[in-house]
Amino acid sequence: MSNPLLINASELKEMAKSDDVVIIDTRSPEAFAIGHIPNAVNIHDIFTFLASSTPEGLDELKSNFAQIFGAAGLSGKETAVLYEESLDTGFGQSCRGYFLLTYMGYEKVKILQGGYQSWVAEGFTASKEPSTPEAKTFPLKDTGNTFMVNKDEVLAALDSDITLLDVRDVDEWIADSSSPYGKDFSPRKGRLPGAVWIEWYRMMKPGVTPMFKSPEEILAECKTVGISKDTPVYLYCFKGARASNTLVALKSAGIDNVKMYFGSWNEWSQDPALPIEEGLPF
Repeated sequence: MSNPLLINASELKEMAKSDDVVIIDTRSPEAFAIGHIPNAVNIHDIFTFLASSTPEGLDELKSNFAQIFGAAGLSGKETAVLYEESLDTGFGQSCRGYFLLTYMGYEKVKILQGGYQSWVAEGFTASKEPSTPEAKTFPLKDTGNTFMVNKDEVLAALDSDITLLDVRDVDEWIADSSSPYGKDFSPRKGRLPGAVWIEWYRMMKPGVTPMFKSPEEILAECKTVGISKDTPVYLYCFKGARASNTLVALKSAGIDNVKMYFGSWNEWSQDPALPIEEGLPF
């Protein structure tokens, strides 16, 4: 698959010979300790950090991750390569890392296609040694709303030609559960009014090492809900991880007018003034 965002394990092994690569493991510290790609830095906050789309919330997100990514050794010169366990087991957390870095203006970002499982499947060496990166100053840039929309922009999009694409698991889509953390984790269950649904798993081919589908296959999945290459799309899930996975898939298929509602259902459900659809979607 040709995609500048995605590299395979062999390409990463070759890239890792350079000092200008920072490999970021987004898994839990426990998984990292059992075994990881040599010289990788463990940043699980990429997955766990919850953000609101208010100015204050976004300022907190940027200042928090500028410090974290700088401590990992990113100065703008280095290429960040992110990975998780596999593309369908980490709720898209490596792609969430790609989105965060891109939102903060970092240009050199790649994702390991197939995740850690693909590295192991190739028979490459794993490590249990913690890394000690040299801290750098992260080059935080203002990208405006090129990549992200807030809840007010999503509210305005309810009566527009923008497609709201929900990629959560099926129990969340049918309003049986409020989140991946438990059925009643959030105060409300449901979906954005008028949203369409493609469960995020559908963007990947199952197998020993799940991989993103081809651009043609992804376009076919999108066509089932009326999305083409020219469709403006706002993505959401619960906290922007699974939606980041779908963002990478859509961009790989040539659907470029895509933005993320990073606050997603975690934020939307907490404001009783915001409209939702409840019950079964049919």
